[in-house]
Amino acid sequence: MALNPAHDQLVVLLDDQRRPIGQLPKSQVHHAQTPLHRGFSCYVFDGSGRVLMTRRAISKQTWPGVWTNTCCGHPLPGEGYAQAAARRLADELGLRLTRSAVALPDFSYRAVAPDGVVENEFCPVLVATADGIPTPDPTEVLEHHWSPWPHIITLATTTPWVISPWSALQIPLLAAVLPRHGDIAGWKGAALPRDVSMSGEGRLEGGG
Repeated sequence: MALNPAHDQLVVLLDDQRRPIGQLPKSQVHHAQTPLHRGFSCYVFDGSGRVLMTRRAISKQTWPGVWTNTCCGHPLPGEGYAQAAARRLADELGLRLTRSAVALPDFSYRAVAPDGVVENEFCPVLVATADGIPTPDPTEVLEHHWSPWPHIITLATTTPWVISPWSALQIPLLAAVLPRHGDIAGWKGAALPRDVSMSGEGRLEGGG
């Protein structure tokens, strides 16, 4: 049976040591006992130090209608994190990733939505730049807004409940490692742990 591209792409399941132990269609992964799986978060910055924030579509299974980072997703089996980010930026926002770097290589989180659905991810966080004007897929993104990075840091630290739980955790950690005003040009990034790196991602590099 063919997989539905939007809902049944394969998600990589992990054990407690982050080692792959299997795969499931995305539509079968998220529920009240979501297994640990591989994900990523991406924050796109422009040349003025603004970050592209998005509001999740109402049709999303988890945290519908909530403001969050630029995009999230799940690397396909054998796919690197930069490649996964490029794919999701194109699919969700019509943007072409130009440069990316891993900012938080070891980030993991578990969060329970009001309806009981659980997110449970090993989720490296990337920062990136991209070409194009955002043209959101309405099944993924309800709204989008370019915001000054210092404003987003303040938002996450003073009113974390207004954004997604993963962004509320990630943004203060990003604030500790990124340039204060969001100027990521030339920023070197960090190396992924050897057990999860698929393509040597780390320093801010071109996206092809």
